[in-house]
Amino acid sequence: MTDAPAPVTEIPADLAEIPKDSGNPPVPPGTLLLELVPVPVTDIERAKAFYQDQLGFRLDVDVNPKPGIRIVQLTPPGSACSITLAEGLPTLDMPPGTLRGLHLVVADIEASRAQLVERGVEISEIEDSGGVLYAYFADPDGNTWCLQHMPWR
Repeated sequence: MTDAPAPVTEIPADLAEIPKDSGNPPVPPGTLLLELVPVPVTDIERAKAFYQDQLGFRLDVDVNPKPGIRIVQLTPPGSACSITLAEGLPTLDMPPGTLRGLHLVVADIEASRAQLVERGVEISEIEDSGGVLYAYFADPDGNTWCLQHMPWR
């Protein structure tokens, strides 16, 4: 198991202070990398605890770059795409609980579901939708997620 980098807790005043090797792959010309999905919540601390402690997401960033602004970024295990919980940013202002159907693709849906149940997540039974398996759950604000397993992957 590799050590995860420590979360960023303050933004460097000088961009030269940002490490050259962040661990992220370079962005090749012509690509469109989906890297961050805003998740609208009412209480950042409660949501952060849910995503970090119950879902096992890695905390990458928790900063207050200016008074009244807070940005928390978390990444699901093994994912290249993260989520952000934010307050004070008009461009990310959405009604809490309105995000629907985010998929977390897993290799073993039974084991992944059992792990979430063990961590206190209320999650549906596994459903077979024509060969693709799903289990559904919501965060404390009602944003909905599912585990998805495609046996051929």
